[in-house]
Amino acid sequence: MKSSKKDFIAEAEELIEEAERLLIEIQETCRSSINPDTLNALFRTIHTIKGISGLFGFKDVADFSHAFESLLDDLRLGRLQVSEDLVRFLFSNNDALKKVIEDIEADREHDVSEHLQKIESYRNAATGSGAARGADDIQGRVDASILKVLSEYEEYRLKTNIKEGRGIYLCRAVFSLTDFDRLLGELTGLIKSQGEQISTLPTAADLPPDSIGFNLLFGSEKSPEELAPVLKLPVDELVRRRTEAPAPAAPKMPEASIKSASTYVRVDIEKLDRILNTIGELNLARSATNRIAVEMMDTFGHTPLVVDIFKISQTFERKISDLKEQVLEIRMIPIGQIFSRLGQVIRRYSRETGKQIELALYGEDTQIDKFLAEEIVDPLMHIVRNALDHGIEAPEERKRAGKNEAGSIVLKAFQRGNHVVIEARDDGAGIDVLEVRRKAEEKGLLVPGTEVSRRELLDFIFMPGFSTKTEVSEISGRGVGMDVVKEKLSTLGGVVEVETEQGKGTVFTLTVPITLAILKALIVRVGTERFAIPLTSISESLLIEYRDIRTIEGKEVYNLRGEMLPIVSIGGLFGFERSASDRSYAVVVGYGERRLGLFVDELIGQHEVVIKSLGGYFKGLRGFAGAAEIGRHEVILVIDVETIIEESLTRQRAMRHV
Repeated sequence: MKSSKKDFIAEAEELIEEAERLLIEIQETCRSSINPDTLNALFRTIHTIKGISGLFGFKDVADFSHAFESLLDDLRLGRLQVSEDLVRFLFSNNDALKKVIEDIEADREHDVSEHLQKIESYRNAATGSGAARGADDIQGRVDASILKVLSEYEEYRLKTNIKEGRGIYLCRAVFSLTDFDRLLGELTGLIKSQGEQISTLPTAADLPPDSIGFNLLFGSEKSPEELAPVLKLPVDELVRRRTEAPAPAAPKMPEASIKSASTYVRVDIEKLDRILNTIGELNLARSATNRIAVEMMDTFGHTPLVVDIFKISQTFERKISDLKEQVLEIRMIPIGQIFSRLGQVIRRYSRETGKQIELALYGEDTQIDKFLAEEIVDPLMHIVRNALDHGIEAPEERKRAGKNEAGSIVLKAFQRGNHVVIEARDDGAGIDVLEVRRKAEEKGLLVPGTEVSRRELLDFIFMPGFSTKTEVSEISGRGVGMDVVKEKLSTLGGVVEVETEQGKGTVFTLTVPITLAILKALIVRVGTERFAIPLTSISESLLIEYRDIRTIEGKEVYNLRGEMLPIVSIGGLFGFERSASDRSYAVVVGYGERRLGLFVDELIGQHEVVIKSLGGYFKGLRGFAGAAEIGRHEVILVIDVETIIEESLTRQRAMRHV
């Protein structure tokens, strides 16, 4: 993807996300009145999308956003009547615009003509049905010199404020040229806290040297006597509010200094990946330096030159470690950024489903790799939508069950070792485990009468196409199952678990590594091949005598401190012959009930590795998470522990059902 295209996609995605946030604010207030500042912010956001689309040469996006912008302008000017139907139409266009951006990123064909026609038809149908733009006649009530410099929108807001009975006020402020931007911003904020700012008009009359003046026109329900102490300026009343009388005018504000600068820059994560690759190469160079020092010591002893090389190697190692930590820190973001997006989805869809939802967020400062954060958004989105659609009951049903009419969704994140744990909890109807069993038997996934644990039954909900719901819903994804969630977590080296109690609710727990960029791994040998196993997945390693292995229901197990540990040979999985010996090492991976012992021939040692993708040619190859470089530029494969555990447990279940 070209750099310019990447820049456009990144900017457009942020703007569309901001537009969705503003639309949710509008949706929550549309039954009373829309905050004009929110509507203006939405208008500017879509206008910006139009601008950058034209700048980067995406004419179809520019045309679409221009039509969207015109629709919002009609709403700003009162030509369209605010309604939930209109808000839904705005949402649908924002979603469509997002889809077009996704198509551009994926180089897919797209056509915006249908969306342009829908917007034009909607605007034409609504002509004449919007709020009247005339409101009150303002000729003679507001000075003609002010009226002639107002924009169409500002004139409409002036008339609307008069119609709604607010007073129309004017205050004059004079600032030093060195700091007027900050002070004007502060004054504007004060005015907005007291009413609606209609216009900011520069003035050159009676100004001292090196100064700039502004006439600020605004509407408020408060009297001039109430406003003046807050604004610290005299306030002129142009149009009297319905009950109060006017007050005097005059302008001036104290000067102050300004120092404002942003220290943030946007960094393409692929650039950070390239830096990490370089760090990996430096690490190999450091290992080579250390190896050369050892060989020289064996040949020449502890000479000053050899000692110097050792010191250089140690310094090299410290600096590489510092550099690695700094780059990883840059990649980290608070998971609260993801939670805020999910909160927008919850608020939006709760209104569409007619369900009241109370959302609670915990652990928003928990840090996670930016890449991983973006990859888990869709799984979390699917879980949240399922909670809204399948889990949380309708208010009447909850009331009959003795629950609060408002359902509860809790999103919680915390760090556990080198992993981030994310919980999505709802207090809905829960999962009917008996219904899950019936569906599994109906689909031939389970032989009737077979004894299985509750956990094994719940694992069936992660099977492709498995659902206990008969009706298709727009909210939960039109039949898309939880298998998508499990598959995505597996590719990230994470796991998803579910706990449920019928009538009480459900908890989905997602566990993912903090980062996939650099990981510590145990290097093992199987036959003549070497592999890396992530340390984050390892609980311990054992030396096992083969005579201690038992076979239960067709699977090999080892009695590990009173518990049966399933044993799998990596050599057997990937077609390597294991060494002819009476004993072997077992690397225990996973945790809880999902533990497995992996037979290997030798434990070589720990290494920090930069994991790299296997590329499109090996896409779909299961059992490996990627590749890494160690030693003298030797490429080894990194074991995908979660996939091996899953396939091993699935195979064991199949053998048990035969």
